[in-house]
Amino acid sequence: MATCVVLALTGFSTGRGHGHSGHGHSGGGGGCSSSGQDHDTSSSTGGTSGSRYHDYDDHDDYSDATSGGSGSSSSSSPSSPSTALRDATVRLIDCAAPGRAHATVEVDNPNATGARFTVTVGFLDARSDRVEERTEDAYVAGNDTTTVQVDLASPGDAAKVDHCDPEPYAPAN
Repeated sequence: MATCVVLALTGFSTGRGHGHSGHGHSGGGGGCSSSGQDHDTSSSTGGTSGSRYHDYDDHDDYSDATSGGSGSSSSSSPSSPSTALRDATVRLIDCAAPGRAHATVEVDNPNATGARFTVTVGFLDARSDRVEERTEDAYVAGNDTTTVQVDLASPGDAAKVDHCDPEPYAPAN
């Protein structure tokens, strides 16, 4: 009962209703449950705050004018898991060598939309020890392939490179 008194002082009443914001409907709201509530009608009575509330048979279904929805309050956003971009595939075209201080890779975007991908290439010596590992960000149009050059940080290390080992997948960033 003390909770209902506090709620009544803050603009809520113990009348029927659930406190939904009104969309042109009249009636009173309720923040406290009452044994006199009728959950089988959409009419409401009472109200002390002047706000408009209505009862929708214990459901929170209402139309949202901003989203054009008709009873659904969920929406999908561009960052939802269902729209996550798949990784691009990476294929080595050419490795660094004396006089060529970069590797060239081909990046294939499997997504319908263009995105930036981070390509990683390991530059290895004859014993497969890492000389350098470099990354390069590249934009690839949707369902397209592009060639990306990944430079060594130290061009003098090109003479030490025997082979390149690119990561097979480039994540979208």
